[in-house]
Amino acid sequence: MTTIPLVPHGLHHVTAVTANARENLRFYTGVLGLRLVKKTVNQDDVTAYHLFYADAEGSPGSDLTFFEWPVPPEQPGNHSISRTSLRVPLGSLEWWQGHLEGQGLQVTPVTRAGRPHLDFHDPEGQRLSLVEGGPQGVVWPDSSVPAEHQIYGLGPAELTLPNLFPTARVLERAFGLTASGTYPDSENAAHTVQVYQMGEGGPHAELHLRINPALPPARPGAGGVHHLALRVQDGHYHAWNAHLSGLGLRTSGEVDRHWFQSIYYREPQGVLIELATDGPGFAVDEDPAHLGETLILAPFLEPRRPQIEAGLTPLT
Repeated sequence: MTTIPLVPHGLHHVTAVTANARENLRFYTGVLGLRLVKKTVNQDDVTAYHLFYADAEGSPGSDLTFFEWPVPPEQPGNHSISRTSLRVPLGSLEWWQGHLEGQGLQVTPVTRAGRPHLDFHDPEGQRLSLVEGGPQGVVWPDSSVPAEHQIYGLGPAELTLPNLFPTARVLERAFGLTASGTYPDSENAAHTVQVYQMGEGGPHAELHLRINPALPPARPGAGGVHHLALRVQDGHYHAWNAHLSGLGLRTSGEVDRHWFQSIYYREPQGVLIELATDGPGFAVDEDPAHLGETLILAPFLEPRRPQIEAGLTPLT
């Protein structure tokens, strides 16, 4: 029997939007040194690539993924996931600052929740940050980044919202997160950021709620984040569905994504939050030594492969 309360055990993945999959691939593998662990399509829009970047094994909690849609750039603002953090080994920030600046990127050192970060943008304006610590990732021998500095996985995800209460209530009552402190907003010291943690917390298991009611709503687009996912234990998946339904929340219900099982819920201020299981993982349909090298489709899409492939532009 599943123990109660149910609590996620970290970030599972963050899914963002690109308007140029080829350049996106170049940046995230060539500059950031991540591995393309799955090349597939959006299961709800098969005209769009869905690219998964992660550590060497595609470990849960290391996935930064992208849908390719031909859309204008995002206009940042409220009701959005406004920054994605990536974790690196202790002592690596100095190396990363030199590396990123050597690639022509502007890097800004900041402190959040008592931890030093390096803020920067990808070529489409995706707001990224590097922070040290948390569980180790699996080193990828073919990475463009030296093994001792490779990205471990996801760090805290930042949400920008007009109000704290509606989202905080959902995080606490529905998802079992706890408030664990505040810090000044680096962009506006008059406002604060509330930290919510999963379990014992840590940089791999936090959401940061940036509250600024004066901001206009974000306009989704390239360089923005579509949704975030929290990790849940495989054996607790059905219990999570029953738990959320029992609270009267309108969710997607159970959705089989082939590489993991999901439940989606759009919280009251518009942010899409997914619960995703750790398994079965990306090696369920590919040789681990050759992840991401060919177009992989979920089984229900396989009969449509010729049509799907004809609608995609080659990445190389």
